Amino acid sequence: MKLREPMPELTGAAEWLNGQVTREELVGEKPTLIHFWSISCHLCKEAMPQVNQFRDQYKDKLNVVAVHMPRSENDLNIEEIKKAAEEHGITQPIFVDSEHKLTDAFENQYVPAYYVFDKDGLLRHFQAGGSGMKMLEKRVNRVLAEMEKAE
Repeated sequence: MKLREPMPELTGAAEWLNGQVTREELVGEKPTLIHFWSISCHLCKEAMPQVNQFRDQYKDKLNVVAVHMPRSENDLNIEEIKKAAEEHGITQPIFVDSEHKLTDAFENQYVPAYYVFDKDGLLRHFQAGGSGMKMLEKRVNRVLAEMEKAE
């Protein structure tokens, strides 16, 4: 995805965990962070406490949605995904992307990967890899600051 492109529809999930959301529900009110992860990704698990802290810190200002992107057949076991989500405190909605439908819509090749959309649903920041939470926080704060100026 390129910057300023609109958020794809959140369709094609094999299953949703922790509740389901639509693009319409996310766009309009506040910015959204969509993060891709996988149960076989060590970096994802290392970054998850920071993602969760981020989610809790910004809960009133930011939507957070997780996308589970399988990297092999072993990543398709829904019970293992549920177990990992519970172990790592992932309480936000999880789009289980067993068929890579959303992965393809995002043209995403990485886990972990983070996409920040402004309240109008336009992509404002993308980053991949386990480090860089400070950069992610800066970008989210920039989008939030722009939103407050516009009001």
